[in-house]
This record gives sequence, C-alpha cells and structure tokens, in this order.
Amino acid sequence: MEGGRSKPIEDVKLDDPTKKYPKPPFKKQSQPWPGLACRMEPPPDHGEESYRGSGRLLGRKALITGGDSGIGRAAAIAYAREGADVVINYFPSEEADARQVLDLIERAGRKGYAIGGDLTQQKFCEKLVADAAGKMGGLDILVSNAARQRAHDCISDISTESFDATIKTNIYAPFWLIRAALDHMKAGSCIIATASEVAYDPPKELYDYSLTKAATVNFVKSLAKQLGPMGIRVNGVAPGPIWTPLQVTGGATMEKLQQFGSHTPLGRPGQPAELAGIYVLLADNQASFANGQICGASGGGGQP
Repeated sequence: MEGGRSKPIEDVKLDDPTKKYPKPPFKKQSQPWPGLACRMEPPPDHGEESYRGSGRLLGRKALITGGDSGIGRAAAIAYAREGADVVINYFPSEEADARQVLDLIERAGRKGYAIGGDLTQQKFCEKLVADAAGKMGGLDILVSNAARQRAHDCISDISTESFDATIKTNIYAPFWLIRAALDHMKAGSCIIATASEVAYDPPKELYDYSLTKAATVNFVKSLAKQLGPMGIRVNGVAPGPIWTPLQVTGGATMEKLQQFGSHTPLGRPGQPAELAGIYVLLADNQASFANGQICGASGGGGQP
C-alpha cells in the first residue's frame, strides 16, 4: 500500500497522440477497388499487437461487414479479444486480408468465420445473416461497416453505375442486413453502423459517399426509436480521416492521399485501432443507455 491506495500492477504509460502514428506526407500509391490493407504503405494498425481484452463481450456473437480490413478489422480483433465469436464479411478479392483476421480471432481463443460475397446483392445479404447466425448459434451484435467511397471532381464524372454501386453498398446493404438480423436478435442485442464526419461537412469530391453517410446517421436515429422498445440498441460511429484501403482505391485524390489527415489538430490521420474501443463500448452491456448516439472520432475536427 502507498498513500492508502493499492499500487497498480502496471502503470499505464501516456501516449502523445501527435507522435503515436505516421504523419503525412505519404507515398503515392493506388490499388484496384476494394484494396488490401496488407499492401498499404505504411500498413494500418488494427490493434494486432496493442489491443488487450478484459472479457467485456464474453459469449457474444457478432457479424461485422468489411471485417477484413480497416475499421471492421479493428472491431473484429477487439471483439474476439473481449470474448465474442465473430463472423466477418469480405469482398472475394480481399481474401488475403480476411485470412489474417481469422487467424487473429482464433488466436484469441474464439470462433471465427469469414464469408465472402457482394453486399450489393439482396439475396447474399440475407444469406450472410442466416449463415452467420447458424455458424455461431445466434446473433446479438451487427456492425454494418462495409462501404464504397470514390472521389470525383464533379457530379458529371459520376456514372449511374458507380452511383448505384455506392448507394447499394452503403444504404441498401444495411437495410437488408438489419431487416434480416432482427429475426435472430433479442433484447440486449445491438446494431452499430459506421457513418463519417462527411455526413456533417461533405467535401466537394465525395458527393455520393457523403449523402450515404448522412443517411446512415438518420437511419441510426430512426431505428433507435423504433427498436429501443424491443430492447435492441442502435448506435453509430462517425470517424474522421482514418488510414484504410478506402483511400488508396480511389476514395481520395492522389494529392489528398499524400497529405491525408494533415488538416487535423493532431497533424495525422487516425488508425483503425484507435476506434476499436468505441465499437466495444457501444456493444458492451454497460452502455445500455446509449441508444441513437453517433460517436465521433476525428482527431479534433468535424462533428458530432
């Protein structure tokens, strides 16, 4: 004892957030959509080495779309280390990333499954939910995270096909997934959607992506009112600039990519690992009064 208090087993060291991760300028790079995190320079940090669990989600059963890379991967790692079984969805060309995530889930001592497929297809979305619930013996966490983002200087440059793909990935897919998931969810379950700071301050080159993220904020708040009486909570996360494959697959111009995150007060973009704790909090039973909330993580700018 020291000063009437027990000495901590291990003191938590302070991290200077301005020096914790790489800063721009970043190397010019591009990949075909949807891209692989393992080919990015520098590689994103999803919490592979840093996230430590404490049993907050022990026994829970989670489905995470876009769980192979980026924010979805960080959530998958954190959920598994907190005690949840996890199914991740990925686009078929992202299998290399998906296999890495499965290995990390299994090393955490939890059941992990990866289901590849195209979220723009209604039948696949419905089958994904059914298969996930079947593999895990239930479903009580749905993280609707997968998204399509393409930068265009002018609305005239957006083809109907590209616009349609963005709307289907970012709006139709969550609709199909959530509707199907309700057949498996009971009181205490939760739905978490990934929105964005662009829902509140849309940049000129992300016209279609921004409008889908504004819609995400709205469906979170609407469904929270609708499903709250059933004991199912619905919340969202609105990240700022986060270093993920979205940026290197056409989601940012090359000029913006090289200076990505430089405008934030921290002088850098965020890493997926820095959002993992937010997704854990929103799924945790201890956050039982958090419903219809949008949690921001933008490095000092943006809303909410």
